[in-house]
Amino acid sequence: MENHIRLYNEIADSVYQTENVNTDSSSEQVYVENMVLKMYKKFEKDSAIDPDLPLLKRDVHAKVLKSSLKSLPISYECLDASRTWLVYWILHSLWILNDMPDDETLSHTVEFLSQCQHPEGGYGGGPGQYSHLGTTYAAINALSIIGTDEAYDSIDRSSLQKFLWTVKEVDGSFALHIGGEQDIRGAYCAISVAKITNIYTDALFDKTAEWIVSCQTYEGGFGGCPGMEAHGGYAFCGIAGLALLNRTQLCDVDALLRWAVNRQMKTEGGFQGRTNKLVDGCYSFWQGGIFPIISAILSQENKELIETVLFNQGALQEYILICCQCNDGGLIDKPGKPRDIYHTCYGLSGLSVAQHGTGARDPFVVGSPSNELNRVHPLHNVAPHLVYNAIHYFIRHPPPVKDKN
Repeated sequence: MENHIRLYNEIADSVYQTENVNTDSSSEQVYVENMVLKMYKKFEKDSAIDPDLPLLKRDVHAKVLKSSLKSLPISYECLDASRTWLVYWILHSLWILNDMPDDETLSHTVEFLSQCQHPEGGYGGGPGQYSHLGTTYAAINALSIIGTDEAYDSIDRSSLQKFLWTVKEVDGSFALHIGGEQDIRGAYCAISVAKITNIYTDALFDKTAEWIVSCQTYEGGFGGCPGMEAHGGYAFCGIAGLALLNRTQLCDVDALLRWAVNRQMKTEGGFQGRTNKLVDGCYSFWQGGIFPIISAILSQENKELIETVLFNQGALQEYILICCQCNDGGLIDKPGKPRDIYHTCYGLSGLSVAQHGTGARDPFVVGSPSNELNRVHPLHNVAPHLVYNAIHYFIRHPPPVKDKN
């Protein structure tokens, strides 16, 4: 077994200490650690026989994802308002696995996403639904992944820009939908969408960077809005949004780094979303994706820091590969949880970040060399060249409207 694999006994020494004070949270933490330790113990024995372990079950993951793109089980009925998200999660996962659907399926997907586009701009979660910044972000990302002229041309950028103006607030924040709540997700999704489709203007995002910075908490992470608790998803949206605006100098990067590194669980190897919470596979990206962004920020001052390892890449890969894979396809939150497309997408995204996210030329891959995944762009969570292709397509085809509220 290679030396980058943590030995079971070493991990067992770091288990949670209740100090004879039992709470619901501490009991749940001990329970999860015990499950994880059992899996690591079994892995230690298996890997002594098969040195290629842990192995990414890419074929079964791709099979489940391709099937889900065409038909979903009844359990997904509750996500009817998130169908554009499901398309993005599936396509992005398949891209990471380097196993995209055929051209006909992708063309049908463009047709479906066009039905989700609202006449007044943006995308709803499904056909005929009201526009929402989250589902708009998902649809634009999905179309960027497809990356054909048909996909690009299906986006009504004139009405999209009008929609962004409609949900823009005077303090620089963005409501997630007309009449909806303002939080940092809205700001990030609006920035990401505007950048990719070349409808960004300084006027549209006036005061947005300052509002995002007001969401940074005393812990160092970002909350959903000023005064809220620091959270992994919000922290990613905060630092990625500032990076896209080229305004990262406004926030306390050192405090964010300190907070983020302390969210990696010493026993499990994965990330928690908030202080004193359980490990969760989706934070492999929401927290893990923060580190390449910080590395890029630090590299602006010291070029050598671009390859600095800011978190334990091997431990994160072990958690995802050993504890979060279903044998019949799909990834999970943590042992004992059912698989779902959301955790499959962000588990694979986090695994890619852990392999490629330091900026080093050579990837760091735990287990078999076949485990290596395609790279993701940490600011958009789409492949870097697909972001580049979309941006340059839209630069060559500017929107036909002037920027005005």
